[in-house]
Amino acid sequence: MTTAPTPLPRVLSGMRPTGALHLGHYHGALKNWVRLQEQHDCFYFVADWHALTTARPQDRAQLERHVYDMVIDWLAAGIDPERTTLFIQSRMPEHAELFTLLAMSTPLSWLERIPSFKDLAEKSPESASFGLLGYPLLQAADILIYKASAVPVGEDQAAHVEVTREVARRFNHLYGQGQALLPEPQTLLTDTARIAGLDGRKMSKSHGNAIAMRESPESTAEKIRTMPTDPQRARRGDPGEPQRCPVWPLHELYSDEATLDWAAQGCRAAGIGCLDCKQPLIESVQRQQAQWRERADQYLANPKQVHWIVEVGTERARAVARKTLREVRAAMGLAY
Repeated sequence: MTTAPTPLPRVLSGMRPTGALHLGHYHGALKNWVRLQEQHDCFYFVADWHALTTARPQDRAQLERHVYDMVIDWLAAGIDPERTTLFIQSRMPEHAELFTLLAMSTPLSWLERIPSFKDLAEKSPESASFGLLGYPLLQAADILIYKASAVPVGEDQAAHVEVTREVARRFNHLYGQGQALLPEPQTLLTDTARIAGLDGRKMSKSHGNAIAMRESPESTAEKIRTMPTDPQRARRGDPGEPQRCPVWPLHELYSDEATLDWAAQGCRAAGIGCLDCKQPLIESVQRQQAQWRERADQYLANPKQVHWIVEVGTERARAVARKTLREVRAAMGLAY
C-alpha cells in the first residue's frame, strides 16, 4: 500500500501591477519567490484590486498592460508556471466574498489604526476611501482563502501579516468551534529588504532612480556611470570610503568577494577611479539582465501564452478558494 506524498507548505504573495519591474522588485521579492518554488506550493497573484486604492481614474487605460508586463517579468525572473499558481486578484470574486464575511467580525478600530490609513485620513480625508480602509482586510482575505502557512514579504508589510493573523484568530474563536478553520500564517521576511536606487534612496519608479529588469545594456551602463559616488571623493586622487558611496550597496549585491576587495581597497587608497569601480558592476548587472530579456522575449513573441498561463493559474486558484469559502459559509451558518 502506497502512502500519499506529504503536501508542500503553501505560501502566498502578491504585487500591485505597476508595469515592468526593476532591480528593487527582483532582489526585494522576486528572487525569494523563485527560491521558494523548490520546497513550497506557491500562489502568486496580481493585486489589481489593491492597485485601485491609490490609482487615478486616468490610469485605467494602462492597467491591463501593466498587469501583463509584470507577469512577463515574473516569468523572466524564473517563476515556473508548472510549479507555481499565478493568477489575477480581480478574476477571483471569491476574495471579495471572504472579505465581506470577515468584515462582519473584524473590529473597525483594527483597520483605523493602520499607519498608512491614519496618515492619509489626517492629510486628505476625502482621499481616504473605504477601499483604503479595508485594504488590510482584503489582504487578509487574499491570504486566508488559500490557507497559506507563510507569506513572503518585506519588513514594511510585516504589520499587515500580523493583522491577518489577528483576523484569523478572531474568526476561529467565533466560528471555529475549537478548530483553526483559518490557519494563522507566518511571516517570511525577504533577505534583502531595501535596494538602493541610483541616488542612494530606495529604488522606486516614483523617485525616478530605478534600473528596469529588462533595461537595455546601453541605458543600464549610462545610469550606473552617472550615479553619484562618495561625496568626499571630489578628485581622482582623493581617498574614498565605500560605505559612503551610493554605488556600494549594488556592488554588494552583484560582485563577488574578490571584486569587492579590489573595489574597496582601490577606493580607500585612491588607486582606482569611480568609473573603474563601476565597470565590473555594470557588467554583472548586464549579464543578469541578458538572461531576463532572453526569457521575456519568448513570451513577448507569444502573448497568448502569457494569457493562457494566467487563465490556468486562475482556475487552479479558484478551486482552492471555493473549498475554503464552503467551509467558512458552513461555519457561519450560511450553508443553505
